[in-house]
Amino acid sequence: MGTMLVRDADQIITMADGPSRIQGGSIFIRDNVIEQIGDANDLPSEAEVVVDAKGMVILPGLINTHHHFYQTLTRAVPGSQDEELFDWLVRLYPIWGEMTEEAVYLSTQTAMAEMILSGCTTSSDHLYLYPNDATADAQVRAARDIGMRFHLTRGSMSLGRSKGGLPPDHVVQEEDEILVDCQRVIEAYHDPERYAMVRVALAPCSPFSVTDDLMRKAADLARSYQGVMLHTHVAETRDEETFCTREFGARPAIYMEQLGWVGPDVWWAHAIFLDDDEIKMLAETGTGVAHCPSSNMRLGSGIARVRDMLDAGVKVGIGVDGSASNDSNHMITEARTAMLLQRVAKGAGAFSVQEGLELATLGSASVLGRDDIGQLAPNKAADFVGVKLDKLSLAGGAVHDPLGSLLLCTIDQVDLSVINGRVIVQDGEFQTLDLVSHVKRHNEIAKEMVARHPEPERYTLV
Repeated sequence: MGTMLVRDADQIITMADGPSRIQGGSIFIRDNVIEQIGDANDLPSEAEVVVDAKGMVILPGLINTHHHFYQTLTRAVPGSQDEELFDWLVRLYPIWGEMTEEAVYLSTQTAMAEMILSGCTTSSDHLYLYPNDATADAQVRAARDIGMRFHLTRGSMSLGRSKGGLPPDHVVQEEDEILVDCQRVIEAYHDPERYAMVRVALAPCSPFSVTDDLMRKAADLARSYQGVMLHTHVAETRDEETFCTREFGARPAIYMEQLGWVGPDVWWAHAIFLDDDEIKMLAETGTGVAHCPSSNMRLGSGIARVRDMLDAGVKVGIGVDGSASNDSNHMITEARTAMLLQRVAKGAGAFSVQEGLELATLGSASVLGRDDIGQLAPNKAADFVGVKLDKLSLAGGAVHDPLGSLLLCTIDQVDLSVINGRVIVQDGEFQTLDLVSHVKRHNEIAKEMVARHPEPERYTLV
């Protein structure tokens, strides 16, 4: 990849040990790794690629710990706009059953493009249904083509309605089929090495869509490989709590503990309904949490106890969640929302701007089991974004505090994105994707899928 010099930024926010902010700083990159960071006079003066960062604030690329990329195809669908989780799922499951390999590829790039423009450089994704010819391979191709660092979580559903689950039978898979493909995906794509661009986790969807046997077998399979993690939805709604208590005799968090789904190789999405003992258990086991504030509000699910989790020592990162339950993919906005929502619950002094950014960088990196991303320092991956400080939305704010302005004000998009030492966005323009033609085809597929299911179904699980 050669060398790159990012020169003379107004401010670099490093999120690293030592000075967390460098005024008038520069970054020297060799191949895909930061070699030096600091004053331009102390760095090499030449490089194969030179980026003028004057007038910009540079910060680590943000990291998304939970998503469902395919849901960009069903944003704001009538009949799903004002529902809570279970009714929302019942409305959308039949539409998702129309998904194809092309739909997976295009929706993956749509979500990735929107996140990259909003400051994200690494994202996980939870694809848990594979109808028609849809595969996880399409997601890996999409990530490689657009240039995003990607944690693929091979999701699954095996418990259809005929067996007491929530999904219709035609969108679930047999458990033997699931496990065979999980192993195939791990062996084809998982890279446990430092600076990996693709890693794989196994992710049975939820307690109401898989059996306990699949949860245990998935955990055993993941733990037979180096660095393959585990991910699922836990304690997202009161309905889930009712279901788990009735079916398994335990609250969701305790049920996960009984299944062995705790530890530093596990992270849960949402984790809203936890008591003090369950939070303590997460901290003691090293289990991570993907906090999804916008989705939790959109579906009326609740407010996760993020302040209490952090104070107890739980690893917490940011997740934008699915594009049909947010319905956005804007990472800086999600960090802002996380900060504001904790203030609603705990008071204005309960959650700082710095902590909001930490959730989306250091916190998310820790949740995904990575120490090579989330901060800007020598020997860290060359993943960072730049925002011009003369934007209208930052006027009167960035002159005082660029970091505070990024989270307290609003920006539409970043102006620079570098991922793995490669310029993906420059001067606000994508270098790796034709957005106009891409959005046109994505929308054609979205309209076709929804047109086949104009009316919502009705089904009650609890």
